Amino acid sequence: MSTTTAGTITADPTPIGSVSLRNEPVQARSTARLAGLLDAAAAVIDELGYERLTTAMVAERAGASIGTVYRYFPDRIAVLQALAARNLERTLVQVIAEINDERHTTWMDALGSSFGVFVEAFRNEAGFRSLRVGDVIDLRPVPDERTFNGVVADTMRAALVERFDLVDNERTAFLFECAIEVSDAMASRAFLHDANGEEAFLEASRDIVYRMLSEHFGPRA
Repeated sequence: MSTTTAGTITADPTPIGSVSLRNEPVQARSTARLAGLLDAAAAVIDELGYERLTTAMVAERAGASIGTVYRYFPDRIAVLQALAARNLERTLVQVIAEINDERHTTWMDALGSSFGVFVEAFRNEAGFRSLRVGDVIDLRPVPDERTFNGVVADTMRAALVERFDLVDNERTAFLFECAIEVSDAMASRAFLHDANGEEAFLEASRDIVYRMLSEHFGPRA
């Protein structure tokens, strides 16, 4: 979800229960080691896909022992969850910054720029194209626990509502979640065969989302 600080929405993106680390890093050295393991996992995923990732591959790519991997992660699923959570956090920080940027004078401008952040993540963030923000992993969330895409929708909606004083109700929440699901699926298709993303699919995604939300908010609210 998101929080409001002095009128500005900030990201608090990690769903409760989505990440299970055996040991939380408390020193800079441990934090750097954990980041290195996740970087290694992302590099392997870029090459082989998340389905083939193993903890042994993570250890080898990071130049670490398998014991170091297991110090933080009980299994490969925990590695994937942690990387997905990091993807989500990094991306949402940039998305919220774009929405709060005063250069964007309408919700449509802010939304378009924030979707551009996701496109750049697909292009440049290691592992993002395969793993995205986590919903490709069959995690079987418990009832009432938000999916990663649900967290994205909630956070973006809260930021846009706060910035542009938009109506916020159950219909707004539903449409935003639909918008995120549509844009995620279309972006996945756009980058299926093209590392830069097929522009026709990206443009179609923008058009669908704009039309969906414009009917609710008005085109230039």
